[in-house]
Amino acid sequence: MRNRHMERHRAKRIVWLRAAVLGANDGIVSTASLVLGVAAAHATHSSIMVAGIAGLVAGAMSMAAGEYVSVHSQADTEKADIELERKELKSDDAGEHKELAAIYVGRGLDPALAKQVAYQLMEHDGLGAHVRDELGITKVRSARPIQAALASAASFAIGAAMPLLITLFSPAASLIPIVSGTSLVFLALLGAVAAHAGGASLTAGAMRVTFWSALAMALTAGIGALVGTVA
Repeated sequence: MRNRHMERHRAKRIVWLRAAVLGANDGIVSTASLVLGVAAAHATHSSIMVAGIAGLVAGAMSMAAGEYVSVHSQADTEKADIELERKELKSDDAGEHKELAAIYVGRGLDPALAKQVAYQLMEHDGLGAHVRDELGITKVRSARPIQAALASAASFAIGAAMPLLITLFSPAASLIPIVSGTSLVFLALLGAVAAHAGGASLTAGAMRVTFWSALAMALTAGIGALVGTVA
């Protein structure tokens, strides 16, 4: 009983967890990389902070807009599919009964039992049964554009604030190693937390995030150093 309870909660987390983790991860990686790139180009501390703050604001708005458009498109598709299903139920009720029964047969039910289950569900809530079992749309996984946009923007801003605060209080001489080191620690913790919430391996989650983030920071710092040398 306890395991089923935990699994239900993990499934419910997926909707907001995806946006929150991606937002925070992008906030840390992009802002830390931006700070390191500008610092490697030998910019002043104030210029580095301005670039980082600008990156935070632009990144948060970009995440919100992108997530809203993406999830809204999904919501529009879901609405269109539900409306189509409603029309099909009105025009071919018998065919929809057979279609639903076939779905349950495909999942392992005996044909006679599948027909009975389909009939009872159709009597109770035919549209709901088809939306759930044919289209795969549920309340837990349904698209929520505004919620996704706000979660992405907030999580990006929170993530971006971490390397910015480190930058603010770090001495210029050791800014690059301090920002890169602390950012990778933050990212490893974020990857572990996300893996734990999803029931996956903590080590694997932390290592995936840390590897790709370190690569992004190294490349950006390298380009900043190159530009600074050329300039």
